[in-house]
Amino acid sequence: MMKLPVVVLVLLVDCALGFGGPLAARRGLARSARVVSPARVAMASTSPAHGGELVNLLAPQDSHASLSAMCTKTIELTDRQSCDVELLAVGGLSPLTGFMSQADYTSVHKTHRLVDGTLFGLPIVMDTSDEKIAPGDTILMKYKGKDMAVMNVTEKWFPDKAVECANCYGTASLEHPGVRMVAMERGKYYLAGPIVGLTMPVRDFPCKTPQEVRASLPEGKDVVAFQCRNPIHRAHYELFTRALKADNVDPTGTVLVHPTCGPTQEGDIDGVTRYKTYEVLKQEVANPQVEWAYLPYSMHMAGPREAMQHMIIRKNYGCTHFIIGRDMAGSKSSITEEDFYGPYDAQEFARTHSKELGVQTVESLNLVYTAEKGYITADEAKAANLKPLKLSGTEFRRLLRAGEEIPEWFAFKSVVAVLRQDPNA
Repeated sequence: MMKLPVVVLVLLVDCALGFGGPLAARRGLARSARVVSPARVAMASTSPAHGGELVNLLAPQDSHASLSAMCTKTIELTDRQSCDVELLAVGGLSPLTGFMSQADYTSVHKTHRLVDGTLFGLPIVMDTSDEKIAPGDTILMKYKGKDMAVMNVTEKWFPDKAVECANCYGTASLEHPGVRMVAMERGKYYLAGPIVGLTMPVRDFPCKTPQEVRASLPEGKDVVAFQCRNPIHRAHYELFTRALKADNVDPTGTVLVHPTCGPTQEGDIDGVTRYKTYEVLKQEVANPQVEWAYLPYSMHMAGPREAMQHMIIRKNYGCTHFIIGRDMAGSKSSITEEDFYGPYDAQEFARTHSKELGVQTVESLNLVYTAEKGYITADEAKAANLKPLKLSGTEFRRLLRAGEEIPEWFAFKSVVAVLRQDPNA
């Protein structure tokens, strides 16, 4: 079995002035760190990580106290920030070893590439409104009161958020949920610098690291990733199981259902409830060709750019293929309810960069349900002159809240039972 090196960055603590040791530059991220005793971890999935090397920024347990003690400032992370820190620390955002430099940030939002040319969908930045934080500071990052990571601040700047949003989201309008997040949730400054992970959060939805997910995947098989941020209903299940029948997928492969359980957009079902629906569905279907894992990721609703970001992350988790749905990571105007992206924009963008990314795309089928033949494609239904049965999201929520029967062709009973326990569903 092939073994892949895992880089462990350990801060030097032998210098009272902060991060000691030689300055190393990697992917435009200035870092005062060194590689010590790289672990060699056996993983079933041997597909390369983005950039070639799966990063691991988690410090050894016995160094946590000394790392925390050398910090000059402390910040409490938000839910969104904690997701970025966790993904950086465990290698989900490989090849990054910290928050992007201003040069990389600018390059990514303008060209969806790091300065060195590596593809990257969206900037990974640490935001703050703290006027006192400055380059050279060593920050202890806490989340819900626990030490999560240490960051060496190498840069601090005042970003042009309007330009960033226009490039990343295709609009600078506050009608877009991602723009509202950048403009109204993030602090006024961005910080760059390397991080070292201490203790990852204990979440209600346990999140395996890329190494752990790779170890659970079959060796030498195609792994098709399915990303979602909502409960899985019958059509979703039919879609991702039929992906194994796509022309570019080995039918003996595996589907990795890898939902994001972090913050999404206003009106979405919370991550814990979504996690519960996935767990009961996993038990109900018990499909040996389907693996399940959960991702601590904060959605931007950025359409094509976010599709690329998801492909990069799933590549780091060992996937070889990625299902691109219609209007993936799309969003609507909060005022007019018009779509910000076309239904196939994400598919086209992903397909254009698929070869360079090293992840094949699997386009989702446009499935409909018919009384005569069950789930078939819309084209097949039209050719057979069959009328698809429909249930709108609005009507589904009404039936859910009223306690009325929901057709099993639309939703799994186990999922419905969980959603009925959530007053906000």
